[in-house]
Amino acid sequence: MNPGETRDRSLAAYDVLDGRPRRELDSLVQLAAQVAGVPFAAVNLLSSHSQHQVATAGFEGTESPIDHSMCRLVVEAGRPIMLEDAGEDVRFAENPWTTGEIAEVKYYGSHPLTTPAGVTIGTLCVFDDRSHEVTPEAARGLAQLADRVVDVLELELASRRLSEANDRLSTSNQRLAHFAGQVSHDLKNPLTSISLSLETLELDVEEPDQLDTLARARRGVDRMTDLINNLLEFAQQGEAPGEDVVNLAVELRSALDDLAGRLARERVDVGEMPLVRGDGAQLRSVLMNLIDNAAKFAVPGEQPEIEVDSVPIDGHHRIEVRDRGRGIPEGKRERVFAPLARLDKTVEGSGIGLATCRRIVEAHGGRMGVDGREGGGSVFWFELPRADA
Repeated sequence: MNPGETRDRSLAAYDVLDGRPRRELDSLVQLAAQVAGVPFAAVNLLSSHSQHQVATAGFEGTESPIDHSMCRLVVEAGRPIMLEDAGEDVRFAENPWTTGEIAEVKYYGSHPLTTPAGVTIGTLCVFDDRSHEVTPEAARGLAQLADRVVDVLELELASRRLSEANDRLSTSNQRLAHFAGQVSHDLKNPLTSISLSLETLELDVEEPDQLDTLARARRGVDRMTDLINNLLEFAQQGEAPGEDVVNLAVELRSALDDLAGRLARERVDVGEMPLVRGDGAQLRSVLMNLIDNAAKFAVPGEQPEIEVDSVPIDGHHRIEVRDRGRGIPEGKRERVFAPLARLDKTVEGSGIGLATCRRIVEAHGGRMGVDGREGGGSVFWFELPRADA
């Protein structure tokens, strides 16, 4: 690929030749003119055939053939040029920008605009129709401002790519939720039929062995139904949760009420809970899942010991669910948040709960993890922005 084609590809990625005004570039060329003490400045971008003046100070920018461009030599060499009188330089003596055909440039300073990939796509150029001294301060200032021009282009490119990625992610999430809903519906219908058939058979069967077999089958159907529900919930989480003020103390009480059939209230020591922003129902499900896990993974033969508390950290609230359970090896602590991950298969579960919890927390602008607890057990934690942040 020749240099012109390489520049064309870079300029296409920056999407900067469409003529839309860019205030940041306009500000930089005005500052460049002031630093150099001249009335005119421009950001010149060179495609394979033309020079495009995408931002100017002191004159109206135009598109012109690349053969007329004084800055073409700077782009091709990748080095700046600073001249007191360009008309006296053999390289520019017959250029229409110095002869009066387009302008009568004398003082001329041009610094290359080179991308992080090493492609020189144009210049930041300052000029005057009068000759005067080239100072080291002007040369340094032009170089620094040229770097800022590239920074502006890179920032705009990164912002556009992020926006496109967010759009693709949103579309992907919508498709995933739709797919999960359809699959859930398609799988639940036959499971419901199986469950009803098993109930009917249980009414007609009297042999203990046959009843045990039917009971095991029923439990298998229930586990499959739970797995489908959890997969559907995982697929549907992650959308913007809103900006409602959520009192986590209230949500925690509701979570403990929901768990009352499986966990005695006195087994949970509750500290002060903060106000955060988001969706109360989603955050309640996070608390309930973490507390339920702490109870399920207690040391066999021992009652669960669970603490729920919060700590302010750098503009966030860190909510911790601490237990004295079996603990998680350090090398496997990240794995527990992967969908379908089950480190201990002696405990009933689908392996979806923690993955869903992390997804909810991240949708709220937070993060989630697990640490070991001194003396044994685990500390599952999640951080959320304060309600007043």
